[in-house]
Amino acid sequence: MDAAQFPLEASAIEAQQAIADEFGFFGDWSERYQYLIDLGRKLPPLPDAFRTEEHRLHGCQSMVWIVADGDAARLDFRAASDSAIVSGLIYLALRVYSGRSAQEILAAPADYIAAIGLAKHLSPTRSNGLTAVLEFIRNAAREVAA
Repeated sequence: MDAAQFPLEASAIEAQQAIADEFGFFGDWSERYQYLIDLGRKLPPLPDAFRTEEHRLHGCQSMVWIVADGDAARLDFRAASDSAIVSGLIYLALRVYSGRSAQEILAAPADYIAAIGLAKHLSPTRSNGLTAVLEFIRNAAREVAA
């Protein structure tokens, strides 16, 4: 499983700061949504073999598939969605957490969501989907850390 695109930054905290800085360049939410869509297009393609019911994340209105691979020292995630904005939300989550140790994943709350004002601008269904993605990542980290 090639998920080598991530991590981009040295730590989850640095990734969250970089995300906050990038979103700070945009004056309004229409520009931020467009940026989210653009980020979603950067997700590595998810092979059809992973687009199965087994890897489908429930709790999202749109279709989301997510796969974890690795161990306590390094967990990599691959994911895809049929929604452009949700794909962008996935990209941000993977940027913060993919390629990190289980310990770092569990120690880094998703502060970037509040820092860029995402929580206030997501519909309830997208917010639930983002919560489900983050919970999947944390659960995967807990499983390999145990």
